[in-house]
Amino acid sequence: MSNDLPIFLSDADLGGLLDWRAAVQALAQAYAAPIAEAMVPPRSMARGDGLWLRGLSAISPSGRHMGCKLIAASMKARQASYLVSLFDQHSTALAALIDGNRITGVRTAATAALFIDRAAPRRPLRVAVLGSGFEARSQLAALAAVRAIAQVAVFSPTPASRERFAQEFRDSAGLRMQASASAQLAVQDADVVICAARSRDESPVLRGEWLAPGMTVTSIGSTLPEQREVDFGVIERAALIVADMRDEVARDTGDMLAATAAGIDFESKLVALADVIGGRQPLHGRDTDILVYKSVGSALQDIVIAEMFLDLALRQGVGRRLDMHIAPIAK
Repeated sequence: MSNDLPIFLSDADLGGLLDWRAAVQALAQAYAAPIAEAMVPPRSMARGDGLWLRGLSAISPSGRHMGCKLIAASMKARQASYLVSLFDQHSTALAALIDGNRITGVRTAATAALFIDRAAPRRPLRVAVLGSGFEARSQLAALAAVRAIAQVAVFSPTPASRERFAQEFRDSAGLRMQASASAQLAVQDADVVICAARSRDESPVLRGEWLAPGMTVTSIGSTLPEQREVDFGVIERAALIVADMRDEVARDTGDMLAATAAGIDFESKLVALADVIGGRQPLHGRDTDILVYKSVGSALQDIVIAEMFLDLALRQGVGRRLDMHIAPIAK
């Protein structure tokens, strides 16, 4: 079958190709490149009765691909499907269709790890993880691939879940793990706090009064107005808030909307991740500064990580060539 035909990569294909260090490096290179605002437009959302379809599109600064991620979700069925399409920038031909579920987790975790690597102290890190699910596992795995970790305290509401999480990383990564009885105990003495769990009733899982000077916080669980993950005390105490999509974080996330309602003016300390990684915005002022990363997810991250997986798949002969293609037409 012709190598010009598009390739399909399944979730299982991506699982066998995953390289956390390569993912963080790909994102670092992308964010360091010049990125015009028009290359990464705001996401769009179509809503129905218990349904939504979200679209995120971007042109990669690599010069090779442009693409889109679609997320179809049903709140009634409690299911979602993810699809990433990549097109060649030069020919506009479809290059790949990729199951986007794992891409979503990888890009979220790898981008958070990139931020932590730039923000946290240059020593083995004491890490608190709030959550024990897919996102929490991915974030800790990504961070462990790029930074030395001294110890990890994990909290989730179910004791069996946090114990299982702790044992998984003892066995797979040799990390020094502790299952904590509360979120506050997990955060105590940490250098880095990874928030990767929203509560069932959307009440915050991290509170500002728990934070010590100099902590680095990542929060990825509040991406819609109705969602909450950190309280407005976290926003108030932060010296700098770094956002992957600055305007969307400010206006579309429940955490920031709650901070606005509480009268907290965060606009002056809300900066873009691209400016931080690109060297246009310094991260560090004082050692006692609390630094917060707020993420809603960016199409740039999706497309860069999809490119990485496609490159790995082509080198390793993974995936299936489709027996049809979408022919570009003259315009």
